Amino acid sequence: MITKEMLARYDELNRRKKDLEAELDKLKDLFHQYFDTAVGQNEKGEVKIDSYKLQRQIRRTEKFDPVPTVSKLEELNLIDLIEKRPDEGKIKSAMDLGLIKDTDLEGCRISRTTAALLIKKLD
Repeated sequence: MITKEMLARYDELNRRKKDLEAELDKLKDLFHQYFDTAVGQNEKGEVKIDSYKLQRQIRRTEKFDPVPTVSKLEELNLIDLIEKRPDEGKIKSAMDLGLIKDTDLEGCRISRTTAALLIKKLD
């Protein structure tokens, strides 16, 4: 059974959650600004303050842009590497085998960088 108290508690917790998330976002922005200044944009870093350690990790992902990649693969007569979109596993295997050079697919890659923060309390 759902009670008025349950609804009121949910409403209160939901408001607090939004306030906490907003404050966490502000702190994250400050931490990223610190690292951008201290070590450079999209660079990993670490700082220890008393019993806390703050780390910024950088994750990079790279994908092939479908339209130019398919065009290049068709030009190179490597249709078996194409599904409805470029088959990244097959392309990487073909590159490893030397069937495709990195320069053959120039302009086809899409890179994305994501920064992640990790805070640990040290013992």
